[in-house]
Amino acid sequence: MELLFVRHALPERVEGFDGPADPVLSEAGLHQARHLAEYLAFERIHAVFSSPMRRAVQTAEPVAERQAIEVVLAEGIAEYDREAAEYIPVEQLKAEGHPTWQDVLAGRAHSTLGVDPYAFREGVVETVEAIVAEHPGERVAAVCHGGVINAYLSHILGIDDPTGFFYPNYTSIHRVAAARSGERSILSINETSHLRGTGLPIGLFGGS
Repeated sequence: MELLFVRHALPERVEGFDGPADPVLSEAGLHQARHLAEYLAFERIHAVFSSPMRRAVQTAEPVAERQAIEVVLAEGIAEYDREAAEYIPVEQLKAEGHPTWQDVLAGRAHSTLGVDPYAFREGVVETVEAIVAEHPGERVAAVCHGGVINAYLSHILGIDDPTGFFYPNYTSIHRVAAARSGERSILSINETSHLRGTGLPIGLFGGS
C-alpha cells in the first residue's frame, strides 16, 4: 500500500490563550488546503485519516471531499504540542528570534513541553502501522504534523534521534510504500508542486 503523509496547512498564530491553543487555518492556509485537494484529486485515495487537531482536520476535509469519502480521526497522529497554550508558526519564531526557535534548533521542543520524544515516536509508529494493516493494497492519506512525519520517517531510516531531521513544508506530501512483508520505503519527501506559482507561503525554506 502507499501511505501519503501530509503536513497541515498554515494555521493562525495563537498566544495568550488559556488552555490548548489548537489553532484553525489562516486564510492562506485555507487556500493551501484547496490547492492540495485539487492536486490529489488526480489520484485515487481510499481513506483520509487526520490528527484531531483543527489545523489538520481543516486540511484533510477538502481532500476527503474531492475523493467523496469521510475524514477518519486518529488520535495517535496528533502533534506533540497538542497541549501547548500557544502556537506560533516556525517562520515567525525564526524571524522574531523567539526563544522557542532556539529550542527547535537544539532539539529541545519536545522536552520543554514535557513530552518524551521516544515515547511519542513509539505511539506514532503504532498508530501508523495499524492504519497500514487496515488498508492493504490501497492508497491512504494521513494529514498530520511535522513532528509526526519526522517521527515516522526517522523510524524507517533508523535515525536514533526522533526530534526531527528535516522541515516539512505546509501541505507537503511525503510518500511511503508499505509492503505486506513489513518493508517500508520512502518514495518522496516534501512534495509541494501544488503551491508553486500560487503566491502562497510554502514554508521555512520554500518561499512563496
